[in-house]
Amino acid sequence: MTPTALREVGCWLMSEKGISQRRACNLVGLHRSVARYRHRHRDDGPVRDRLKDLAGGHRRYGYLRLHVLLRREGLVINHKRTYRLYRDEELAVRTKKRKRLAGRERVPLAAPERRNQRWSMDFVSDSLCSGRRFRVLNIVDEHTRESPGQLVDLSISGERVTRLLDQLAALHGLPEEIVTDNGPEFTSKAIDLFPDLFP
Repeated sequence: MTPTALREVGCWLMSEKGISQRRACNLVGLHRSVARYRHRHRDDGPVRDRLKDLAGGHRRYGYLRLHVLLRREGLVINHKRTYRLYRDEELAVRTKKRKRLAGRERVPLAAPERRNQRWSMDFVSDSLCSGRRFRVLNIVDEHTRESPGQLVDLSISGERVTRLLDQLAALHGLPEEIVTDNGPEFTSKAIDLFPDLFP
């Protein structure tokens, strides 16, 4: 039974049978604070209206961002109340479906004809016996298939990559271009120091 139903049974026992509240609560298995609870009706009209206005003006905002705006205006304090009203008004933001790019025909790169024409860079990761992960940056000259440089460490920053490229430039000279898989390692600002090498 729900607490409301148990409270009704307890009230019936007190009024019809004339027993005390403590005894009635013990008989039905209800805590006395639940028996004394009286629902306070809260007027959500102004908050509801303002929430709809904000959601209309900011269509991509979810309930948490709208809650922050309401809280700044002093209308609501509890985020659970905002969520309840947000759900009741059916203001949920539809998730955007990712657009699939039309299949483009990939043009294979022409084979390099000389040394230092094109290098390829790629990261490989593995773990030690202890479970600790490490990374390896491999740089390969695509014409000679030799590796002008390699970097092994637990973590490799963009600055370390540029430092290695500086060292390789002093030893072998820089290539005409460097090909990467454009992973997160190659989005660093430090890589921007060599913008003409990365096509």
